[in-house]
Amino acid sequence: MGKRVTTRRRVPEGFRDAVGLLEFWRDGVLGVRKRDGSLVEIPQDTLAAAKVVPG
Repeated sequence: MGKRVTTRRRVPEGFRDAVGLLEFWRDGVLGVRKRDGSLVEIPQDTLAAAKVVPG
């Protein structure tokens, strides 16, 4: 938690990326706060890749 991450998840159209601060990972859902302040909730079963990035 609190680390800057980049994520790639599967969506019906292909893949979607989100970069931001990992706020939570609970009940199978990751919460990533993007730079614009929006919160992306990502079901962990849709994750294709994720890693911590320099912040």
